[in-house]
Amino acid sequence: IQISMDGKGCYYDNIFVERLWRTVKYELLYTREFNNLKEIKQNLSTWFEWYNQERFHQSLDRLTPDEIYYSDPRIDRVA
Repeated sequence: IQISMDGKGCYYDNIFVERLWRTVKYELLYTREFNNLKEIKQNLSTWFEWYNQERFHQSLDRLTPDEIYYSDPRIDRVA
């Protein structure tokens, strides 16, 4: 494993993760009320499955992240 951060103040290192968390907040967390932490965890798990397996992404030519990831011949699908 290699650390990809260049150092303090390099916001562009984290830009994709920051964008993902913005999407999580605006599409899930800010749109519902949750009663407890367990409910939040369950909703996050379901949401991330949907996000990766079903939600089309404009930046991926309207494919899902799973379609892109598993179409890479270097990926060995072990289930």
